[in-house]
Amino acid sequence: MLMNFLHSPVVLAEPLAQVMAAGEQRLSMDAAILAKAMDLLGDFAVNLAIAAIIFVLTLLAARWASGAARKILGRTRLVRRDPTVLAFMVQIVRVVVVIIGMIAVLQRLGVQTTSIIAVLGAASLAVGLALQGTLSNVAAGVMLLILRPYRVGEAIDVGGASGTVQKLDLFTTQLTNANNHKIVIPNSKVLSDVIVNVTGQRTRRIEIKFTVGYGENLKDACAVLASVARVNDRVLKDPAPWTGVTGLLDSSVQITLHAWVNNADWWQTQSDLMQAGKEALDEAGIEIPFPHQVEVPAKDAKFARVVMAPLENDAAQDGSSGRGGE
Repeated sequence: MLMNFLHSPVVLAEPLAQVMAAGEQRLSMDAAILAKAMDLLGDFAVNLAIAAIIFVLTLLAARWASGAARKILGRTRLVRRDPTVLAFMVQIVRVVVVIIGMIAVLQRLGVQTTSIIAVLGAASLAVGLALQGTLSNVAAGVMLLILRPYRVGEAIDVGGASGTVQKLDLFTTQLTNANNHKIVIPNSKVLSDVIVNVTGQRTRRIEIKFTVGYGENLKDACAVLASVARVNDRVLKDPAPWTGVTGLLDSSVQITLHAWVNNADWWQTQSDLMQAGKEALDEAGIEIPFPHQVEVPAKDAKFARVVMAPLENDAAQDGSSGRGGE
């Protein structure tokens, strides 16, 4: 009886139908999920492709906008004469375009603008604390642009580093010294230190210090050096060259020569005046004394000896005359 019941077709058909119905329902659900996932994946792939296109267009637009800004701003009188301001403003235009493009890319990827603003607001404090040195460089760069203590092409001295300004950007100031070394100084350090603009003025003064013996005629020595400066073509007539006694040293009298020249002529004119002044003093017979040395006697010695480099006239005399101090 029990065996006949188990082998009854009706009893076996009902569980089989339930299993098949459950399997069909699960297959339909899996197909729906798979179709939805494929749709989402397709939408994400389309959005990702569009975002990549927007990013590329952003870079092209930033380059075009910076070039257009350079051309437009280069025509204005205020910016045309100052390459520093022009480069700074072009960089700001490029950064603004890139920021706008990145926001468009994030929106295309599904990130809401309000979320971006909230994230930026929340992260601004942390970023500000972490990058306070970098942000201070940016603020200092803006202040340097407004105050303009120097411009591109001018020679400056900042904190012991000297050179010609090559570039001023948001973060650093780049110099090149006389040895063609590249010097990069953070803007915050530049703004907080003493800035010496060597070529900030059109003219520059040369100062050369000569020494003559105490037995020489000081008026004649000053006149000789002044005439050397007056006959030099690069020396300006106004202000006129000046000479005068500026020091009474241990073994000589110091005479200083002041001469004004244009900035471009400073180095070469200084060298020329130094050489011409030495030759003029020699020609006039005015002594430029050699350093004197005093020999310290021993404890039991009764005298000291003064040792001095021999003069040209003494060189022809007998060697014993050079020991007259003994």
